[in-house]
Amino acid sequence: MEVSRPLRVLEFYSGIGGMRYALEQAEVGATVVEAFEINDMANDVYEHNFNHRPSQGNIQHLTVRKLDSYEADAWLLSPPCQPYTRQGMQKDAEDSRAASFLKLLEMLPFLTRPPSYLFVENVVGFESSVSCGILTKTLKKSDFSIQEFILTPLQFGIPYSRPRYFCLAKRRPFYFLHPELDDQLTYNPVPSACSFIQNHDPVCKVIQVYLEEDEQCAGKGGLDNAHVKKTRVKDGIEGEVGHESFMVPNSLIDRWGDAFDVVTPYSNKCCCFTKSYGRFVKGTGSFLATHPETEHVLEQLDVGKTPPDATKSKESLKELRLRYFTPREIANLHSFPKAFDFPDHITTKQRYALLGNSLSVAVVASLLRYLFHNRR
Repeated sequence: MEVSRPLRVLEFYSGIGGMRYALEQAEVGATVVEAFEINDMANDVYEHNFNHRPSQGNIQHLTVRKLDSYEADAWLLSPPCQPYTRQGMQKDAEDSRAASFLKLLEMLPFLTRPPSYLFVENVVGFESSVSCGILTKTLKKSDFSIQEFILTPLQFGIPYSRPRYFCLAKRRPFYFLHPELDDQLTYNPVPSACSFIQNHDPVCKVIQVYLEEDEQCAGKGGLDNAHVKKTRVKDGIEGEVGHESFMVPNSLIDRWGDAFDVVTPYSNKCCCFTKSYGRFVKGTGSFLATHPETEHVLEQLDVGKTPPDATKSKESLKELRLRYFTPREIANLHSFPKAFDFPDHITTKQRYALLGNSLSVAVVASLLRYLFHNRR
């Protein structure tokens, strides 16, 4: 392969463009020749930002001949995670949402022009799945060397806990910078690989760095979930603008306060935001305390004491002036660039859902630099 020629990349399950942004941030000299995504709304966002609408046909309908025609050097894949999540039914390879990914793996050995590089991202838990076993077995039979990682943005100085599984593969004669990692699952990459992949301070930045100014989110509509709207009207806070439109209703705290994960602007960590953020509370993401004397109020929560006074805790939570993170703030924690934006017709609820299905641009960019390093 001529190094001067840009890598030709196929982007599968392209979503709102996180993988493409990571490819751009990696600066490896690559061009996306085609993207594939079945979600029409995600394609609206992708087209809005890249002026390129992904192919919306079912990936299962692709043929060996069609894949060969792209003459792709690399495949980037972030297949559906639902078959492997703890909250899902964990049907693994039997889940219909895994079928298109398995079909791609089935066709890989029959390509006359197979990719030289392959990158896969998925949730933690995928590494022990039947689908992952098929992935690694297929790659090894097709003369790929592989390296697997479980990494989180926290390891890159970003105050965001979102651990994910990554598989990097190179088809011989290409090789990894650190071949001693070949063919082993590396939950904590050895220092030699970390020095290349990671570039961060020992302590994560504070969440404040990733927050919007109040005027930046003014006029963006706030939360559009029906239940939250109803409780906001009940609490007399409907019609507010800016950050006020993302405030948590007191009635929601009364009902679900025990399940809230609360962070402050000066925290060094927040929980993973899922596609259900804004609709459900438990396990969907953190809430931001905005009271100017937050630390003082937090002391009243008796954190760490057993058993806590539930009534007192919920009343103290109300004093914290909790609000939801805005979609732009979640995009910032995902390391999306400032230029990224949603089309106006995408609602707040839809933005949360699309971001919850996306990936960490910073983590993937570092891994892509590692994957494509030393292409000769």
